[in-house]
Amino acid sequence: MNHLVIDLTHGGVKIAISLAKKGKNVLAYDIYNTLNDIEAKMLSIYKIDLIQLSDLASFKGDMNIIYPIHMPISFKDIAKHNPDLNYTFQTHHEIICELLEDWGGDFPKVEVTGVKGKTSSVFMLKEILIDENPLILSSLGAMLYEDRKKIMLKQNISIAPANIKETIDLAYKISNPLCKIAGGIAESENPRRYNSAIFESSLGVSGIGDVGVLLNIAEDYPIAKGKSSASKAKRQVFRCGTVVCQKEAYDTYYNDIKHDKVNTFSLSDENSNLYLDDVKYTPDKTKMDIIFSHVETINGNIISGEISMTAFAPGKHNVSNVLGAVLTALSLEIPKDKIINGIENYKGIPGRTNKKQIGNITVIEEINPGINTKSIEESINMICNLNDYLIAVGGDYGITCEEIDEEKVSELLDNVSCNIILTGDVGSSIQKKMSKKCQLIENYNDVYDIALKNNKNLLFIYRSDYRKLKQR
Repeated sequence: MNHLVIDLTHGGVKIAISLAKKGKNVLAYDIYNTLNDIEAKMLSIYKIDLIQLSDLASFKGDMNIIYPIHMPISFKDIAKHNPDLNYTFQTHHEIICELLEDWGGDFPKVEVTGVKGKTSSVFMLKEILIDENPLILSSLGAMLYEDRKKIMLKQNISIAPANIKETIDLAYKISNPLCKIAGGIAESENPRRYNSAIFESSLGVSGIGDVGVLLNIAEDYPIAKGKSSASKAKRQVFRCGTVVCQKEAYDTYYNDIKHDKVNTFSLSDENSNLYLDDVKYTPDKTKMDIIFSHVETINGNIISGEISMTAFAPGKHNVSNVLGAVLTALSLEIPKDKIINGIENYKGIPGRTNKKQIGNITVIEEINPGINTKSIEESINMICNLNDYLIAVGGDYGITCEEIDEEKVSELLDNVSCNIILTGDVGSSIQKKMSKKCQLIENYNDVYDIALKNNKNLLFIYRSDYRKLKQR
C-alpha cells in the first residue's frame, strides 16, 4: 500500500518520515508549497517521493491518504485524478495515534481541545499533575517538568498532531543522549523521565489520551475553506476512552454520539456531571463551590461529591476552564486535595490570561493566538466597573485556523461605554467598521503608558502570533 501524506506545513514531514521508518512506502504532497531545503533533503534520505495530485494517475492498487482535518480540498478532488485506486483516508490525528500505539503505559495521559481556554487548562492540569513530572505540548512549547522544574524541549512548535510525537521523541532524546547510547551506557530500563502527559490540540485529538477534553465550542468557526467546521473537527475527541466535555457543547453538537464514558461539566446546568453551585468573582481570587455526581473514571468507578476551592479565574470563561480541569482530574481519580492545591497554585500564564500591577493601576491581559469574537465579549463582561478601565483590543492576523468576525466585534465595541484603544492589524481593521471613533496606535506597548497617564486600569485583549515569544 502507498501512503500519501498531504500537507507538509503542519507536521506532515514528521509523519512521512515516521511512516518510512516503519518500512511503509510513503509519498508526500506539499499542498502549501512551504517545504524548505532541509526538509526536502530529509524526505529524500528516507526515499519519500514528492508528487502532485495529478501524479496519482500513474499508481495502481491501494492508496491511503493522510490529511489534516482542515484540508481545503475534498476527497472527490483527490480521487478524480485516478478513480480506479482503492482509497482509504486518515486524518493526521488518526495516523499519530497509530504511530504511537506502542507508546504509553499506566501513567495518566490527557489530550485537550476546544475553541477557547486550551493552554490555560493544560497548565491548570500541569499544576495538578506536577508531582508526576508531566510531559507537555502546548502553544507555549514542548516541555518537561522534572522535580517541579521546567525543561524546555522546544519553544517554537505548533500544536499540530504530529508534534505530539515530536514532543515524545524530544523527551526520549534528553533521557537517552546520543553520546551515552553510542557508549553503551544508556539506561534502557528507564527510557523516560515523565509519569504523565498533557497534549494540547486545536482541531480534535489523536485518541491516545486516557481522557480527551473538549472545553467548549465558543464559536463554531469554518475550516477547510468552509467545507467543515470546528465542531466537526473536534468530534475526534470521542476517540479517547474517557471524554470530558462542556455540557452545552455536547448537547448542541454531539448528542448523537454513542460513547461509553462521557463526563460533562457546566457553569449552571445541574444535569451535567459537574456544575458550579456557587461562585464569588474577584480579579485576584474567585471562590467556587462545585458539585459532581456519577462521574465515571478511567478505571470504571463512579464517584460523586462536592469540592470547594479558590482560583485565578476573573471571568465566567476562566471558571469554565477550571471546571473542565477539575472534572478531568476527577476522571483520572486524582485525590481532591491535589486538585484543590493544583488549581490554587495556578496563577495564570504570562502571554495568556494574567493579572499584574503596573504602578498604581491593575492590568488584566488576555493575550492569545486564538482570540475571537466570543472571547472578546467574555473578557469585557468580566470587568465589574467599566468606568475604571481602558479597554485595548488588537493583534495579528493569519496565525490560527479561526478568524475574527469583525462586524460582530465592531458592533460589540460600539456598545461598550468605556474608552477603547485599538492596535495592530486587527485593531486597524476593526476601526474601519466601527461607528464611534477610537484611538488607534501602532505600537501595542504604548497601551500601558496611556493607561498609566490616564490613571485607568487596563484590560488588554490582544491576538498574538505564537512565534512572537514576548507575547506568549
